[in-house]
Amino acid sequence: MLDIITYGNETLTKKAEPVTEFGPELAAFIEELYEAMKRGRGIGLAAPQVDRLVRVFVTGVDGDKLRAFVNPEIVLTSPEEVDYEEGCLSLPGLYTMVKRPETIKIQAQNEKGRPFVLEASGLLARVLLHENDHLNGVLFIDRLNAAKREKALAQYLRKVRM
Repeated sequence: MLDIITYGNETLTKKAEPVTEFGPELAAFIEELYEAMKRGRGIGLAAPQVDRLVRVFVTGVDGDKLRAFVNPEIVLTSPEEVDYEEGCLSLPGLYTMVKRPETIKIQAQNEKGRPFVLEASGLLARVLLHENDHLNGVLFIDRLNAAKREKALAQYLRKVRM
């Protein structure tokens, strides 16, 4: 069973390495990611959040199927950006508004190594961007201006100490 690491763990600030081997071990890891995401009541989870620096994440957005993304790359984002409240399983209990592109195009591989391209908008696009950020050592609070980030972190740290 995979444990989700939280803010302060330095793995969350590091860039993940590409996956080069596809097979039963990767498929089992992806299943474990789905289980950890569901257990945490999340809609996305990236490998660095379970202390593994590989370029893999999973999503489970309501109204969409469970999806796995291996070696993903954002290839297009819309110029239109929207604010939406985001949270993160690695910063439990913290929610704040984050501005992100409304629509994106992402290319990745599935658990068998087959390439695919997906265009997404709305919540799915946001989740894909959020999880892809984790693969690059970026947390959603890093997308905030300095004042908002400081306020959000102070709020989070107060909750953690309670």
